[in-house]
Amino acid sequence: MESPAQRRLNAIQSHLLPSAVSAAEDESLIGRNVTSSSSSPPFFVDQQYSVILPEKLQTGKWNVYRSARSPMKLLSRFDDHPEIGTLHENFVHAVETFRDYKYLGTRIRVDGTVGEYKWMTFGEAATAREAIGSGLRYYGLEQGACVGLYFINRPEWLVVDHACSAYSYISVPLYDTLGPDAVKFVVNHSGIKAIFCVPETLNTLLSFISSIPSVRLIVVVGGADEHLPSLPSTPGVKFVSYLKLLGQGRRNLQPFCPPKPDDVATICYTSGTTGTPKGVVLTHGNLIANASAFCRKVKFYSSDVYISYLPLAHIYERSNQVICCNNGVGVGFYQGDNLKLMDDLAALRPTIFCSVPRLYNRIYAGITNAVSTSGALKERLFRAAYNSKRQAIMNGRNASPIWDKLVFNKIKEKLGGRVRILGSGASPLSPDVMDFLRVCFGCMLIEGYGMTETSCIITLMDVGDVLAGHVGSPHAACEVKLVDVPEMNYTSEDEPYPRGEICVRGPIVFQGYYKDEVQTREVFDDDGWFHTGDIGLWLPGGRLRIIDRKKNIFKLAQGEYIAPEKIENVYAKCKFASQCFVYGDSFNSSLVAVVAVEPDVLRDWAASEGIQYEDLGQLCNDPRARNAVLAEMDDVGREAQLRGFEFAKAVTLVPEQFTLENGLLTPTFKIKRSQAKEYFAKAIANMYAELSTSEPAPSKL
Repeated sequence: MESPAQRRLNAIQSHLLPSAVSAAEDESLIGRNVTSSSSSPPFFVDQQYSVILPEKLQTGKWNVYRSARSPMKLLSRFDDHPEIGTLHENFVHAVETFRDYKYLGTRIRVDGTVGEYKWMTFGEAATAREAIGSGLRYYGLEQGACVGLYFINRPEWLVVDHACSAYSYISVPLYDTLGPDAVKFVVNHSGIKAIFCVPETLNTLLSFISSIPSVRLIVVVGGADEHLPSLPSTPGVKFVSYLKLLGQGRRNLQPFCPPKPDDVATICYTSGTTGTPKGVVLTHGNLIANASAFCRKVKFYSSDVYISYLPLAHIYERSNQVICCNNGVGVGFYQGDNLKLMDDLAALRPTIFCSVPRLYNRIYAGITNAVSTSGALKERLFRAAYNSKRQAIMNGRNASPIWDKLVFNKIKEKLGGRVRILGSGASPLSPDVMDFLRVCFGCMLIEGYGMTETSCIITLMDVGDVLAGHVGSPHAACEVKLVDVPEMNYTSEDEPYPRGEICVRGPIVFQGYYKDEVQTREVFDDDGWFHTGDIGLWLPGGRLRIIDRKKNIFKLAQGEYIAPEKIENVYAKCKFASQCFVYGDSFNSSLVAVVAVEPDVLRDWAASEGIQYEDLGQLCNDPRARNAVLAEMDDVGREAQLRGFEFAKAVTLVPEQFTLENGLLTPTFKIKRSQAKEYFAKAIANMYAELSTSEPAPSKL
């Protein structure tokens, strides 16, 4: 019996398309048809990235957007390999196709020194994954058991993950920056049976080993047996090194226990900005659907090289690895220290680099600062090269190669010189920064939007789309609609662009929160739509722009609603600001900000002003520095056309960065607002006290 959704699509298909057409004919014919009603929007017109479908066959509005690349069917398998339905099958395909190709690379030698990248082939990784999986079976782990991964990116992480897929275990990433209490919660909540850790995270585990009774096996990666500490007397817990487990597995090889597409592949706990971590349950089918839709938009090659430094415990990096595996892409790992990332880039020379706006903003600030201090002649040359190349890109032309030779090749070398794809996600990237990076690095820059709950990607920019300031169109494995949020004055009837809460449906959407039916029900409606909590608007052509967050808003004393993330993204372009936290509440009529400064920029400014200081902390407390930074923030705010009440009226400068370690950032580099409010409580109180005596409250604008 057909479902209502299938009846809806069948009716649309029979209305728009002749029967028995190929996929290619399907899209070309859609391009020439409109709906039968003149009052309904076109189904597909030239230069559109999305198509619009009705919500329901009988009475629904035409408000459901799908990718123009797959309007009639939501993608769940790879176009060229529809037989791949699980992560295990994905890796088997990679081994069969790319057995002797480079797969996992690392620079760290056994003695701890750093050299050139040394590689493990796909075939070698397959041998290791069989041994690790067999080793887990050897220690009695049953099919469906949860396995924790408690260390940062390195080849063993992926080998263990592949082993979990081959033997139907459920992998549970553990963020090493979550802190002991959160790790303990995740281990107990998911009932983890075995944990892979490194010596550093082992010490954390040992501090609460008696409080995680489900754990039966602890495997230490990167440590020799003779150097491992003795395990506390905890009954029933085995304690081995990764190398020992590998050897035991090789001597006791077990047949694979392949999962099915609907089986759970992983439980990814989202740290969130407040509250207890929630376990997002993702199936093999979820992750394959996400990767297959990405590969329909972007082409990858076995000659590509990807650098892995974003946390593997986060879905952004995890989904990238599924894509790399499918396409035979080599994955080189960073040393584990972000401060040495540029050195790793120079050694690896990747062709694909995925990051987050925080890093891209720093690259942008570093280049612009270097240009502004390079002298008048070099600055004029850069401006001429930049404007010429940007104009060519916007007009779809190839820029003159002379500009690369004179200016941009030196900049490209900062990322190794070979990058052809830059990816950005986790938070919005400023349009100015996006345009700047495209020009300077001369490569494809693709911004996407997604969540752990949607196996990563919801929307993605199309190759060749040069318009900045949006996150692309729905990818082929989901459909998207905007739902009215009347309390925030966002509706799907808004002119000129429909606005509302972003809702998603399709094979990428998660099964629910683990052992949490209440919160699962809160995010799904009766029609199966997942409500993201993000506010978006549809640009012409069916491209999505993120404009707000349903939860992260607050009201000022005069009644104005504030979306702090929007304002922080504006202030991120201030040359003095490395990071910014904007605060306000209903007891005050204006905003204040805490800015983690760019040390070199602030020091250069102080030198130009002849200001003497003993250390960076003293300089941050200098009123002249605060005034200079606030003035620069005002300039940036005016340029971005912030409204009067959206300007920060006072600023506190801090030398310390917001980090995962000090609890101010989530693993995806979003500010933890409640923690930041508490952390900077004294500074916030001082700023409001200063404002109350220095200026009258601003009027409502």
